[in-house]
Amino acid sequence: MILIADSGSTKTHWALLKDNKTVAEIRSQGINPFFQNEERIRQVVKMEVAYPLRSQGVDLEQVNELFFYGAGLRDEMKDKVMPTLQHVFPTATIEAQSDLIAAARALCRHDEGIACILGTGSNSGLYDGARIVQNIPPLGFILGDEGSGAVLGKRFIGALLKGLMDNNLKEEYLSDTGEEMADIIDKVYRQPLPNRYLAHAAKFIHRHLDHPQVRQLVVDNFRAFLQRNVAQYHRPDLPVNAVGSIAFFFSEQWHEALAAEQCIPGSILQTPIQGLVAFHSS
Repeated sequence: MILIADSGSTKTHWALLKDNKTVAEIRSQGINPFFQNEERIRQVVKMEVAYPLRSQGVDLEQVNELFFYGAGLRDEMKDKVMPTLQHVFPTATIEAQSDLIAAARALCRHDEGIACILGTGSNSGLYDGARIVQNIPPLGFILGDEGSGAVLGKRFIGALLKGLMDNNLKEEYLSDTGEEMADIIDKVYRQPLPNRYLAHAAKFIHRHLDHPQVRQLVVDNFRAFLQRNVAQYHRPDLPVNAVGSIAFFFSEQWHEALAAEQCIPGSILQTPIQGLVAFHSS
């Protein structure tokens, strides 16, 4: 049996494979060694993963391999995750990798390609079919993260408040959110997780794609991502693949941006888990 975990900051999607078929799926809270100590991680895995699996009749000692993919998981953080997982799954061979490797494996499988993450944040990598051989640093939503939900929200809200968009859009947005300019300034500059706050505007933006200015803003955000990140791999011969809610729900605008930048369109996934299941089943 193979257990696969795709972990973000807020939730983790687990899939258990037996004879290359999915026999169980579980969702737990997110596991991030940057914010959680080993004891906290162990409690999450025991109570939210091991216990539900046992209740479904799964013998944990029958799990032969465990692949853990974590958001922003760097090499120095793997030592906090792997011993904890080993404690719960004592007979499993464990591999821990970043969410970028997860995206590459889910999107490209064993083929060469460019893998992109387009969610609240963004990232990209040149994948040779086995590993990431080049990565343009995303730099976060202040210095980078082009193409992400956070930057899309930043550009949209900024344009509204500066009067660069239809005033009816501004009034509708403020009415929908129940906010005023002072509230927005406070949430962006004084409250925690401003990137998530800004990314929430993507839902409003998606509902107003029939508005030419809104649609163009989305396309331009994707084009900036392609120009400032993907173009630096200098591989116009490779397909550009993407995973994440922003790529998935704005797929039409993503393809418009790819065409404008003369990129080869690849596959799009909302989440990596099904692609990872296919990768580890092959």
